[in-house]
Amino acid sequence: MNWGTFYAVISGVNRHSTGIGRIWLSVIFIFRILVLVVAAESVWGDEKSGFTCNTQQPGCNSVCYDQFFPISHIRLWALQLILVSTPALLVAMHVAHRRHIDKKILKRTGRGSPKELEHIKNQKFQITGALWWTYMISIIFRIVLEVAFLYIFYLIYPDFKMVRLVKCDSYPCPNTVDCFVSRPTEKTIFTVFMLAVSGVCVLLNLAEVVYLISRACKRYFGGSEDESKVDWITRRLSSYRQNEINQLIADHSLKSKFTVPKKSPPERGERCSAF
Repeated sequence: MNWGTFYAVISGVNRHSTGIGRIWLSVIFIFRILVLVVAAESVWGDEKSGFTCNTQQPGCNSVCYDQFFPISHIRLWALQLILVSTPALLVAMHVAHRRHIDKKILKRTGRGSPKELEHIKNQKFQITGALWWTYMISIIFRIVLEVAFLYIFYLIYPDFKMVRLVKCDSYPCPNTVDCFVSRPTEKTIFTVFMLAVSGVCVLLNLAEVVYLISRACKRYFGGSEDESKVDWITRRLSSYRQNEINQLIADHSLKSKFTVPKKSPPERGERCSAF
């Protein structure tokens, strides 16, 4: 499977995710996909050929291997990664639908220039309204699938520690035979690592759910407070401006009251009559 193409598909929602969502995607790619491709597949590469039993009975090796390893760890983890990452495509489809609607509106209003269409293509949507519900549903699906796969893994392999020797008496084995598992220590280490990373992803998803709910509650209950603050500030500014105007009027009237008017010089005829 081409994991690079798969990561490119799910990383399309990275710019529309929260900070915790970006961390989750990084953990998926670095600590799960890369480890699975680079190291784990090589460790489990000889799981079938390296499983040997101390008998030459035809079919005994295959039957005993299927008894102790009904599904390969690698295939189980690959299936888990695909199904856990698929809900992120819900957000990508929702964003694509909103962009399609915005483009249709622009074209109908006659503003569908290449620059405006490019702006819509690169637009980052806020996680509010219907997108909030789509994003929340995708996270819930991820949590349910992660927990379900952890439970399935526990049912198939109750003891995550890989044993070196197993005893098998299934048909067509002639009697109880000893079978040996290849690289048991390496497989145990990678099993613990993959299960731990899966648990970390569950915690990140739960943290993102709490974060989204807290943001939604803050927007819902903080809207009226913000509006009241704006109204209070507007009233304060209005009263301040009115006080300034009243003070200027009062100063001007007081100055006019105490200012002595200057007498104009007498006319020439008035001077003569005085003498």
